[in-house]
Amino acid sequence: MMSSLESVWAYREDVLYPRLFGTMSRGVFPLGTESFERLSDGDIDPRWPHLGVCEYAPTAQRPSWLYVTSGGSTPWETEDFSSVGPDDYSWLGVEFVLETPAQADWPVRALQRLLAYHVLASCGRFGDTPGVDYGHRIPAGPIDGDASKLRVLAICQPDHYEATCQLDSGKFDFLHVVGITEAERDFAKSTSTDELIALLKERGAAPVTNPTRKSAV
Repeated sequence: MMSSLESVWAYREDVLYPRLFGTMSRGVFPLGTESFERLSDGDIDPRWPHLGVCEYAPTAQRPSWLYVTSGGSTPWETEDFSSVGPDDYSWLGVEFVLETPAQADWPVRALQRLLAYHVLASCGRFGDTPGVDYGHRIPAGPIDGDASKLRVLAICQPDHYEATCQLDSGKFDFLHVVGITEAERDFAKSTSTDELIALLKERGAAPVTNPTRKSAV
């Protein structure tokens, strides 16, 4: 018989994600200990390496490949769901999503690093540095080899799939990730991430991230 935690995990991956994103392709890519060891010298919670990234092939409604984390909303710290209110979040309350025009490994690596960073930040490993949220811009280096001009990850609220979902253990938000150039990051600094994402959508550079595209500004 599954525990409450296992039932939430199973519902997210076996029911919710397929309803939103289609059929899982290559499966789940666990973060492993190395995702955390690159960012922190401290002890790693033995549960964290089991967090992962799922890959979904294009569907009739969505031409892109989609990658989504699984684990940021796992209720590690909650045993009794009967006390969970409608406004309560399930653990960290986030999962990250990245879309690409073609199947690739770099989105898996990017989301593994991003989720590991968010877990560590949320657990106070970087002092007062907060975790990732809407509007943030995260340095990432070339996202798909040195030829890519996209070196920053911009975080925005999705409007082409559900932004917030409910689990028995609480709700969670999807944080949509878009790769941007350093020039686009500077544009967002002078305006806002929302204004940059709107511009990228106008020019066909979001919400799907093409690692070979040129800067839009």
